Amino acid sequence: MTTEEIKIRHLTNQYLLSPAEKLTVVRDLCGVQAQFMVNAMHALKIRCTDYDESTLPDGLVKNWTIRGTVHVFSEEDLPLFKHCNNGKDYRSDDWHGYLTWQRPDGSYIWYDDGGCKQVWALTPERQKLFSHLILDAVKVIPKTRDELKDLCRAAGMTELEESCMFDAWGGGIRDLCERGFMHYVTQEKKAYIASPTFTPIPEAEANLEIARRYFTHFAPATIHDAMYFLAATQKQVKDWLANLPVKETEADGKTYYYIENGKTYDKKIPPCLFLAGFDQLMLGYQKKESLYLAPEHLRGIFNLAGIVMPAVLLHGKVVGKWKKKNRKLTVELFIKVGKKDLAHIKNKAETLWEDLSAVEICS
Repeated sequence: MTTEEIKIRHLTNQYLLSPAEKLTVVRDLCGVQAQFMVNAMHALKIRCTDYDESTLPDGLVKNWTIRGTVHVFSEEDLPLFKHCNNGKDYRSDDWHGYLTWQRPDGSYIWYDDGGCKQVWALTPERQKLFSHLILDAVKVIPKTRDELKDLCRAAGMTELEESCMFDAWGGGIRDLCERGFMHYVTQEKKAYIASPTFTPIPEAEANLEIARRYFTHFAPATIHDAMYFLAATQKQVKDWLANLPVKETEADGKTYYYIENGKTYDKKIPPCLFLAGFDQLMLGYQKKESLYLAPEHLRGIFNLAGIVMPAVLLHGKVVGKWKKKNRKLTVELFIKVGKKDLAHIKNKAETLWEDLSAVEICS
């Protein structure tokens, strides 16, 4: 395959050339990343035939999944992404303190804003008390993070205990989500609701299914691409490939793997696309080997704070980033483009956002 043929397959498989129904999109793409809900909403808007903000939450949940990041995904996929230690921790009422997977460095400690080392402040008994209080509160109606904090404070939670239970990296709240008790409500404001009962899929089986979806709907992809998106080792990826019906192709000296999905790839790369922040097209492939993003523009999209900016894709290449505030769209270009391409950018923006009052393009 040529590089252009691979790009057309990517854009088609990721529903950027041929949109589909919302639930199909989120299942095939393993959800969409959603630290900021506005990004998830835009990622679905540009891919879905039935996008409607008023019904967006229907059938969707928000929780920690791939790479330990928050995604919006199909409620039916809760068993796939929340395998709960092969079911051993599913709705477990055994509280034994801060779990190692809850911190980026795998430790039982964290550093507060003053740089002082702290330990997990909740005893198993106290964590159980507040966990039950939270779970009782979210059984029927959603509760915001602040509402849950107020409930816990009223029950005697100390400031240090609160900093653990509601730690920015997850804390005890994440523990409740990882055990299958509850999940985020699919909205911008942080709120939680009880999850429906389900039977977790064993981890090895779940990971193979996620890899199957990846090599079907993100592919063609290299082993490095899969390692990056799935946060996996080379051995894990090779093991999955050995158990999947993949085909191989070569392009520019690299081996790409893919699973046939019955789609046709007869559409051209569009003149302009406005990708979401944390878009799957940017996250789906090793960023330093991206077919879309030139190395000199890498930090323009993947900044040092860990934010993946909304990208402007022009003829299959990232040429800038965008921001929409109220009714004004600002596009910051990384390169100079001609009048015809400026018109492509403006026309796409006006098609995508009917409420625009101004489009500012700068470089």
